Amino acid sequence: MDIQTHHSVSDETPPSPSKQVEAQTSWRKIVAQYQQPCLKKSVWQITNTVIPYIGLWALMYFTMTVSWALTIALAVLAGLFLVRVFIIFHDCGHGSYFRSKKANNIVGFISGLLTLTPYRHWRWQHAVHHGTSGNLDQRGIGDVWTMTVNEYLAAPRWERFCYRLTRNPFVLFGLIPLGLFLFYQRIAYANASKLDKRSVRVMNATILVYAVGMSAIFGFWNYLFIQLTVTAVAGTLGVWLFYVQHQFEDTYWRSGEEWDYTHSAMKGSSFYKLPKILQWFSGNIGYHHIHHLSSRIPNYSLEQCHNAEPFFQQVPELTLRTSLKSLKLRLWDEDSQKLVGYKHLRTMLSNKTA
Repeated sequence: MDIQTHHSVSDETPPSPSKQVEAQTSWRKIVAQYQQPCLKKSVWQITNTVIPYIGLWALMYFTMTVSWALTIALAVLAGLFLVRVFIIFHDCGHGSYFRSKKANNIVGFISGLLTLTPYRHWRWQHAVHHGTSGNLDQRGIGDVWTMTVNEYLAAPRWERFCYRLTRNPFVLFGLIPLGLFLFYQRIAYANASKLDKRSVRVMNATILVYAVGMSAIFGFWNYLFIQLTVTAVAGTLGVWLFYVQHQFEDTYWRSGEEWDYTHSAMKGSSFYKLPKILQWFSGNIGYHHIHHLSSRIPNYSLEQCHNAEPFFQQVPELTLRTSLKSLKLRLWDEDSQKLVGYKHLRTMLSNKTA
């Protein structure tokens, strides 16, 4: 097994209830120390993210008549900065970026415009994700479509085809990211609140005004090319980060009363140990177990919190190399309690018929 697990959160002999309560009380006290945003750090992060992003837009425009290769290279860099913009948007949605709710909402809306994502509606979706991550009985909002082995075997052929299609790496990381930010985010969930639905309409109208204004400045086709390229890069990187944070071999899925918040955060959210430069661009979101323990910790405090307590370091650890194994994993096997690929499914079926 390539994925490094180090120490497991759930040992073969579970701790006594009193020790479990003591451990949870302990980590809650520790994370509370890192939940307060720092205005200076937040403003500096906005400055060193948004200003370079705007500058790259201008550079891309001027290089289009010089070298398309250079323009695309700059678009890749701009896409990395847009991922960082999304992290700011993400923290505002959790109310963790500023002490002021109004400041979070304003910056969240503006960064949502840059990332083509309706702030209030996404905030609701993402809150559902945090409250249900790893719960087999509450899948479907804010997560990656994941079927169990038994569900897949019982599904009709067309549903299995759709599932295979959406889990295909080319579709999942090539086509879906653009579709997600260009089209999917334009439509509100049927069970969203009236205010959340309205936020989608408001953002759609704002994006239209923004697109018209940018087209007036850069020219329609120039704007369209740059916007699509940057969105494609950022979308692919963002979807990959979200995917690998929960889709790895030893992840966590449980049903009903078996589901536990702490175990979901610590076993079902990866520690994606990235090189420092990628950690910077991704806003420390690789410390995803800490984020799921407490979404009120600003992104710039996640690493410090992780280093503060040995308990936080007892998590599934992924690197760039080992995370690639996740590309082959498709289904949750409730028997082995692992995410498995289709090869495992074929082996299992052949063993049953042997």
